[in-house]
Amino acid sequence: MLELVIYNNEGKEVEKISVEESLFGGEVNKKLLQEVITMYQSNQRKGTASTKDRGEVEGSTRKPWKQKGTGNARAGTIRSPLWRHGGVIFGPKPRSFYYNIPQRIRQKALDSALLSKFQDKETIIINMLQLEKPKTKDFFSILKNVGINPQKSNAKNKCLIGIKKSDRFLNLSYRNIPGIKLLPISDFNAYDVLKHQRLLLTKEALDYLIAARPIRKNINKDKNISCPPKITADPSKEDSLKHNKELSNRTRQPNK
Repeated sequence: MLELVIYNNEGKEVEKISVEESLFGGEVNKKLLQEVITMYQSNQRKGTASTKDRGEVEGSTRKPWKQKGTGNARAGTIRSPLWRHGGVIFGPKPRSFYYNIPQRIRQKALDSALLSKFQDKETIIINMLQLEKPKTKDFFSILKNVGINPQKSNAKNKCLIGIKKSDRFLNLSYRNIPGIKLLPISDFNAYDVLKHQRLLLTKEALDYLIAARPIRKNINKDKNISCPPKITADPSKEDSLKHNKELSNRTRQPNK
């Protein structure tokens, strides 16, 4: 059971809530996180690196000298990769590095990333995050009250903020603050959660996260859910099957 503290906009403790670890997988799956983070980073690659091979590099196609009689090593073109200013052997060409992982696996990775933030005490829960008008100064003061100071360029002040749904005033207020990223909780992914060392969630966003996770129960122990009746075969059919089996056994016996 995880215990999370909820603060107000002034940075004062309001209440404490308990969250079950089983809602987020029970334990952090590091191998799964590594695979999913590699996918996100690979999909961000531009893939524009390009080199010229011997057919694309500039130069004459004439044979530099005759094949025999000069004492030099034989050569067919000055574009050879063995020569200076020649082509590149097996160099990179523009290509796509994009690949995908099933959504179910990405969701499990997100659960592991969130659980790691909860266990490492890197999560801050705030009861409300609203602004009457877009104002970066007001948004900055709220962050500073809860212990996040973006003016100091260290990892502890890089924060991902999660809200229940997109808010125009908040989007206009945070984008000028370095190291801060604000996302609706539905747009969360494991890469953004782990990229920022701190995680700031509103109370509504946390409730949404908990409600979206399935409650794992043992169906056999739940008295309200009845198990389906056991299906038995027809007795008349069972007798016929036994009779056919006996006949097949008799025919298989060798003659004495």
